[in-house]
Amino acid sequence: MENLIFSLNATVPIFAMIVLGMLFKKLGWIDDEFADKANKFVFLVPLPLLVFEDLAVLNFKDAWNGKFVFFCFFVTLISIGISFLLSLKFKKKGNQAEFIQASYRSSAALLGMALIQNVYGNSAMGPLMIIGSVPLYNIMAVIVLSIFGENKVKITKDVLLKTIKGILTNPILIGIEIGLLWSLFQIPMPTVLEKTVNNLGKIASPLGLMAMGAQFNFDEAFKELKGACVCSFMKLFGWCTLFLPFAIQLGFRREQLIAILIMLGSATTISAYVMAKNMGHKGTLTSATVMITTLFSAFSITFWIYILKTMALL
Repeated sequence: MENLIFSLNATVPIFAMIVLGMLFKKLGWIDDEFADKANKFVFLVPLPLLVFEDLAVLNFKDAWNGKFVFFCFFVTLISIGISFLLSLKFKKKGNQAEFIQASYRSSAALLGMALIQNVYGNSAMGPLMIIGSVPLYNIMAVIVLSIFGENKVKITKDVLLKTIKGILTNPILIGIEIGLLWSLFQIPMPTVLEKTVNNLGKIASPLGLMAMGAQFNFDEAFKELKGACVCSFMKLFGWCTLFLPFAIQLGFRREQLIAILIMLGSATTISAYVMAKNMGHKGTLTSATVMITTLFSAFSITFWIYILKTMALL
């Protein structure tokens, strides 16, 4: 019951921000122009600063665990491959890119870190999981959203150059790169800079969620319900069922296992919607998946925690 209450406390406020965005749009306090600009702003400033802050404060020498990081990396890569195979059914509808991204990208930073800290306090496993998975999340998202767009083109030299340029200039990836270098060279963070970055990073989640709610279209969402439900099932249950047994077999326990659980089974991140919208996609399937996974992740994560505790692994 305590795990359920905590999970609800972590996920219901996130879902509430989406509902507030819908309400504010209904009241006329938010319009489409504001929501579009808010999405662009979140993509350019708060989200990159959020991932930068998560990585910049790490101490690599004390926190590094190669086996754990490489497990997170390869499991994420395999998940993306499976998502691609599943997405072939949605190819004709132009939703292939959104399906792939929404089914593998987890809310590791926004929701995952809170859960890890609640269970085990300050743990290096959360940031290490972010290193192993989040850069790959974002790199593959840029590639997927560029190549498998609605107006798909043949993969030529120009397309490849444009894709590479999109990866190199992606604000979220730039935030990750700077954060890793900052941590690697142990650059001190002045108090003024730390507070400024922290304050701006906090804007990412509420502003992005409200903008998503304001732009949510129920009629179009019901058209994408089948794809969103498949994405949500894979996100909340599929990856955990496939990969948690391997994690247990490799000897990961306690905070390591919690971090892996969050990577595999937490809600689809709001940044997936922000990135999809800013790269020319409708975002309907993505927003529907974010809403469904956010609503039900409290119960699914509690289910997995109960299973792992029953097995004396946590």
